Amino acid sequence: MYYNYNEKECDTMKMIIDGNGACSKVAYKFSEVCSIYPITPSSPMASEVDNLSHNEKNIFNRNVKVVEMQSEAGAAGAMHGALITGSLATTFTSSQGLLLMIPNMYKIAGEMLPGVIHVAARSIATHALSIFGDHQDVYATRQTGFAMLASSSVEDAYYMAAVAHLSAVSGKIPFLHFFDGFRTSHEINTIDVLEVEKLTELFDYNAYNEFVASTLNVGRPIQKGMAENEDIYFQSMEARNADYLKLPDIVNEYMQKINGLAGTNYKPFNYYGDSKAKNVIVAMGSVNDTIKLVVDDLNKKGHKVGLVEVHLYRPFSTEYLLNVLPKSVRNIAVLDRTKEAGASGEPLYLDVVAALKDTKINVVGGRFGLSSKNTTPAHIKSVFSMLEKRLKNNFTIGITDDVTNLSLAEETYNLNIDAQELKIYGFGSDGMVSASKDILKIIGKQEKFVQGYFEYDSKKSGGVTVSNLRISDSLIKAPYYVNKPSIIVVTKEEYFNKFDILNEIE
Repeated sequence: MYYNYNEKECDTMKMIIDGNGACSKVAYKFSEVCSIYPITPSSPMASEVDNLSHNEKNIFNRNVKVVEMQSEAGAAGAMHGALITGSLATTFTSSQGLLLMIPNMYKIAGEMLPGVIHVAARSIATHALSIFGDHQDVYATRQTGFAMLASSSVEDAYYMAAVAHLSAVSGKIPFLHFFDGFRTSHEINTIDVLEVEKLTELFDYNAYNEFVASTLNVGRPIQKGMAENEDIYFQSMEARNADYLKLPDIVNEYMQKINGLAGTNYKPFNYYGDSKAKNVIVAMGSVNDTIKLVVDDLNKKGHKVGLVEVHLYRPFSTEYLLNVLPKSVRNIAVLDRTKEAGASGEPLYLDVVAALKDTKINVVGGRFGLSSKNTTPAHIKSVFSMLEKRLKNNFTIGITDDVTNLSLAEETYNLNIDAQELKIYGFGSDGMVSASKDILKIIGKQEKFVQGYFEYDSKKSGGVTVSNLRISDSLIKAPYYVNKPSIIVVTKEEYFNKFDILNEIE
């Protein structure tokens, strides 16, 4: 899986891995207890830490205690119990599983315990169940008091996992680190990372010792779980303000330390684009890499556009946002991967509106990518076109809304990716997805960069699968389906004819 690679002139290595694997390798090192319960698409993280617990040591040179509970609620309860008795605890979840953790999340945050929850963000079951990714689940927890950190790519999942664990201990605030379910959690990519041991050197042992000294122990007079009345509860809630105000600086400090070691450029908010941009998109998650491709293309053609990539979502820092936003910006479109029915706008949009209330910048919001709906460069181009021509709030992209007419018109717009592109069609459980992953890993070892995204059917066994593969001599950041494959592989052609898939391919 690993071999040396030193393009950045740093002590980094090349790794071919998916988002779940990248995150869990880091999470394991910083954990003492992992309480787990499986749920798609986060299950591989729990499975990986269970495997690692048999043959690897954590930062304290001990095997991590892994315990599978009876539900996600039980996993969160066990995490709370481990933290309150002085062990660094971690869990992994998605969707309804995360919702079952909310009661314990309030307690963990209120007691300022440095736990970390890693989430492969997934749709919530509303009118229907979906196993695929959006941000409905993580947005549902934004009021719990957990800090929230977003990853945009497989490589981010590795580094942001470290930032979450390091900042939780130093800041005395629990973290929820998330990335897009399936789109990032199951995407295989070639990434460039530091050895985990380099990241563990940043660990704050003094803060850890303070944490252990303040936890429940029969030898220490510490009280937890008190009841408070109207005379003091309000004041206790407000007393934590100072800790949340300090947290963006703590997160930024760890990001800068990692940047120094790895040659990366992480900030709570990253700006990408023209330094004199007039029109800018603000977004979280895997869509940022698609937006960057469009930004590069449009700026080459004379447009002045940009992107604000959100990493630290909670606490939401107006200061760090304004620090990266060009003074030239006039219009902003905020993209949310969720639908909050009945609201005046989606969560990230409302945060940006509040942050920029004292500026003259026009802010509109829109929705995209629910249940992993494919979001292409053409969809992003339509957003920039809207910003240039006539602002439209509460818009959608990626679908044709013929009910409430909120969708932006999709444009004819193509970007050429410097990569060989393949599509491999199969059926669930026929081995084609596993074979496709092996293809990438074998080719990736020949000094090639690879990317693979795998479309599954929620029927799983027997459902249609599509492996979207890219191979290149340079890093590939294109988180959307292959649309002009140079090679198409179809298995069991007689069955595909029944579904008219071959005609669709043509």
